[in-house]
Amino acid sequence: MPIRIRPNLASTDAMPRISRLLIALAALPMALSACSPGYVLRASWEEARILQGRRPISRVIADPRTDEATRGKLALVLEARAYAADSLGLNAGKSYTLFSRVKSDTLALVLSAAYQDRFQAKTWWFPVVGRVPYKGYFDEGDARREIAKLQAEGFDTYLRPTAAFSTLGWFNDPLLSTLLRYDEVSLANTVIHEIFHNTFYAPGQAAFNESLASFVGARGAIEFFCGREGPESPLCRRAVAEWEDDLLFGAFMNDVVKHLEEVYGMPDRTREQKVAMRDEVFAAAKDRYAREIRPRMQVSNYDRFLREDLNNATLISRRLYYDRLDLFERVFQARGGDFRRAVDDIVAAARSNKRDPYAAVGELAEG
Repeated sequence: MPIRIRPNLASTDAMPRISRLLIALAALPMALSACSPGYVLRASWEEARILQGRRPISRVIADPRTDEATRGKLALVLEARAYAADSLGLNAGKSYTLFSRVKSDTLALVLSAAYQDRFQAKTWWFPVVGRVPYKGYFDEGDARREIAKLQAEGFDTYLRPTAAFSTLGWFNDPLLSTLLRYDEVSLANTVIHEIFHNTFYAPGQAAFNESLASFVGARGAIEFFCGREGPESPLCRRAVAEWEDDLLFGAFMNDVVKHLEEVYGMPDRTREQKVAMRDEVFAAAKDRYAREIRPRMQVSNYDRFLREDLNNATLISRRLYYDRLDLFERVFQARGGDFRRAVDDIVAAARSNKRDPYAAVGELAEG
C-alpha cells in the first residue's frame, strides 16, 4: 500500500487533523485504491482511521492492562526496528514506534489479475509508485464486482487478504494488531521487510521490490536472532530454516514459470490450446510439490499452494515475493556473509539500472 504524500499532522485538534489528512490523501490515487474518487476517498478514510488510532508502543508496553504476550511481541518489534536502523542503516524513521488496533485480522483485500494465455500480470498505474500488479480494496463487495468485470474480459483473478503494508516512509507506519498473531521470527522478518521499503523502492518494479524486501527481511531476521541469542538458539535456527524454505519454494516457483512460458511461447498453438496445456502444467506442479518439495520443507507451510485453484494470477502473486531470491543470496555469499555490505551493494546496483535492476544485481553475483 505505497502512499507518497506527507500531510501536516502537527495539529492537536483531532478532527481538523483527519480532515487535512483526507484531503491530502485524496489528492493522489494510492496503490491500494483504484483511480476513481470513490475508491480514493474510501482508502483515504481507512488510512486516516489507522493513523488516528495510533499509540506509542512504549506506552502500550508500560500499560498494566497489556497482557504479557502482547507486551513481549511489542518489545520484539522495537528491538527489530532498532536493528534495522542501527545495524543495517535502513530508513526506519518513526515506523513501528506506534501501535494501532484494527477490528479485523484482515487489513485489506488485494486483487491481482493476469492474462490467461501468457505469464503476464495486468497492471495498474499510480503516481510515484508507477505500475503495480495489484489493487487493494477495503470492501469485499467492491472487490467481487471488479473480479466479475475482469473475468468477463478474459482475465485470471486472485483475491487475497493482507495484514501489513508500508507507506514507503511517508507516514509513521504503525504496527497493526493484525501482526500480533505472527510468531517471533515472522514478526521480526515483517518489520525489517516493511522498513526496507522505506529505504528503497523502484517505481514500476514490483517483483524486484518485494523479492528484495523478502531477502532483506528473512536474512535480517537471521542476523538479528543469531546475533542476539546465538547460532544454536531455537529462534536463530528457525530463522535460518525459514529462509532455506523460501529459497526452495522460490526455485520451485521459477521452474513452474519456466514450463508455463514454454507453453505460452508455442507459435503453432491457439489461445484455447495453450490454456488447456497450462492446466496440465498446473496439475504437474501440484503433484511435484506434494511429492518432492513439501517433504523437504523444514518449518514453513506452503500447503495453500495445493488447496488453491491455480491460474496465472495466483502464481504471479505468489512469485512476486520469491522471484530470483537465489540471486540476492549469491551476492550475500560473494560478500563473505557481510549482510549490510550485500544490501548496500544490491541497492546501489539497482539504482544504477532502473530499467532492469535484476540484471544489475546479476552482475554483482557474478563479480
